[in-house]
Amino acid sequence: MPAGSSNKRERQYEHIKESAEERGASDRRAKEIAARTVNKERARAGESKTASKTSTQDMKSAYQRGGERSHSGAQGPTKDQLYEEAKKRHIDGRSSMNKEQLRKALGR
Repeated sequence: MPAGSSNKRERQYEHIKESAEERGASDRRAKEIAARTVNKERARAGESKTASKTSTQDMKSAYQRGGERSHSGAQGPTKDQLYEEAKKRHIDGRSSMNKEQLRKALGR
């Protein structure tokens, strides 16, 4: 953590790092995830001297986003994410649909 970080951010960093390690991330990767997350939250709260546009003007915080962007790669969102979106939109027959059918029903 950068010098001058608050106790809250120190605790947040440790919590995120431990959580990532519990999910199977290496120590190095867990530290990176924690540092990036805490730095973004610091930027959003105006606690850092410099901040990227993405950090300050993003759609929502990392916690609120809940991994939405982590599945935007080659395979797109998971079937569970598509199902939850279909559920919110009240799409009939969603429980028996596979991933591709859910995509088509959602217009993706």
